[in-house]
Amino acid sequence: MKQSKGRELLDELRTVFSGRNSFLDAILPPIIFILINGLVSFQAAMWSALIVAVVIAIFRISRKQSLVYALAGIASVAVAIGIAWFLGKSEGFFLPGLVSGSMTLLLTIVSLVIRRPMVAWTSYIARRWPLDWYWHPQVRPAYSEVTFAWALFFAARLLLQFSLFENQDVNSLALTNFITGWPATILLLIFSYLYGTWRLVKLSGPSVEEFRNNTPAPWKGQTRGF
Repeated sequence: MKQSKGRELLDELRTVFSGRNSFLDAILPPIIFILINGLVSFQAAMWSALIVAVVIAIFRISRKQSLVYALAGIASVAVAIGIAWFLGKSEGFFLPGLVSGSMTLLLTIVSLVIRRPMVAWTSYIARRWPLDWYWHPQVRPAYSEVTFAWALFFAARLLLQFSLFENQDVNSLALTNFITGWPATILLLIFSYLYGTWRLVKLSGPSVEEFRNNTPAPWKGQTRGF
């Protein structure tokens, strides 16, 4: 049972991350920036980070991956470098991430207030299940509760990042961005899936197929996929 659940989790993570290869974009340029800034100079660090982003983009294009992600990677690093250069401070490199993190937290909270939880939207984009299914009164609470957990995570991460940014602790800020980035996101997704599928069973709502087929209650419910 545990083995099948583990395999199920791996399948679900593949579904979520399919075609999304932003790991290198998110991790390598900031690491290169910090290393070169400490060993050489601020100017060298900016150019090195941009060159790494371009190399990653060329690698993606050579493997026929989406040009959109490649250009987005270069653009995000270029904006970060531009802000760092304008401020004349290396911690400025992480300012765009703080701004985007603030916007993400705001969107998460707004989605809860209007009763259209953000996690439901991310699931819809990844799976293309009927959107109305997510708003069913015996389905939506599961997505709202997981979205609330996401909001707590985003808020805690943002508070820590702003504190390090104000203290100009660049190395700790880079380490925090790494730990609370992909590693923490994967753990958050695992929690979301395990709790979400358990909660859907407890809510006794219709499964996606039962909803599509207008199957009357009582329902078997959604036992796989969130």
